[in-house]
Amino acid sequence: MIVKAKPVTVGELKIGQDLPLILIGGPCVIETEDNLLKTAEAIKQIVEKRGIPWIFKASFDKANRSSVTSYRGPGLEEGLRLLEKIKTTFKVPVLTDIHTSEQALPVAQVADVLQIPAFLCRQTDLLIAAGNTNLPINVKKGQFVAPEDMEFVLNKIRSTGNEQLMLTERGTFFGYHNQVVDMRALPAMRHLGVPVIFDATHSVQRPSAGKGVSGGDRAMVPYLARAAVATGVDGVFMEIHLNPDEALCDGPNMWPVHELDAMLDQLQRIHAVLNN
Repeated sequence: MIVKAKPVTVGELKIGQDLPLILIGGPCVIETEDNLLKTAEAIKQIVEKRGIPWIFKASFDKANRSSVTSYRGPGLEEGLRLLEKIKTTFKVPVLTDIHTSEQALPVAQVADVLQIPAFLCRQTDLLIAAGNTNLPINVKKGQFVAPEDMEFVLNKIRSTGNEQLMLTERGTFFGYHNQVVDMRALPAMRHLGVPVIFDATHSVQRPSAGKGVSGGDRAMVPYLARAAVATGVDGVFMEIHLNPDEALCDGPNMWPVHELDAMLDQLQRIHAVLNN
């Protein structure tokens, strides 16, 4: 028996079963202000036309890059300024990662959702600091964690009294430099009583496959996204870029914004069939 997930409220949006499919989308990392604004504007036009609830995503720092020379982002202060600008300009809630406990409170002054990266999903102090903000928390399941074991991650956050929790599937290690997605993880995590999101772009990543940078197989994104929506998820996470081939981070697996509308059309139609 699948437990009915408790909906999560993000501003005026609600995420959960029997609710519209939500998109969490935006560039992997903040590159330039101009690029960020143009990306958000393009996504907003598409989601408004389709009536899709949307949370903007971008990272102010990518602390887990493969190489010390890789671009990480503008940092906390400048990153929060730009996320605040996105939030006010486009009237959209924003989500961003935190990597240390000390980042939780300042980021919570701007972000509407805090995200815990997959590699850090078991870091107790980080989870508790995030929970203590009382903001909705999206935890990415580590590639090394069984879906049912995410119960212990959720319980760490719940110990703070915070019940606004979501889990995101982003693939499982399959040997070196490769990942697979076990769709059984989606209902397994839903059984834990929280909304489940599918990360369609990181799931096609090839970790550290290119001499200090990660590769990816962008062509597989729509196949996995369709399968996840058909399996039953509450939202889709996609990193989206104006020109992924020129992106400073995760370009090989990011989705081009000019192809977003066609993909969302398919996902909406699958979700509608599943929920009729």
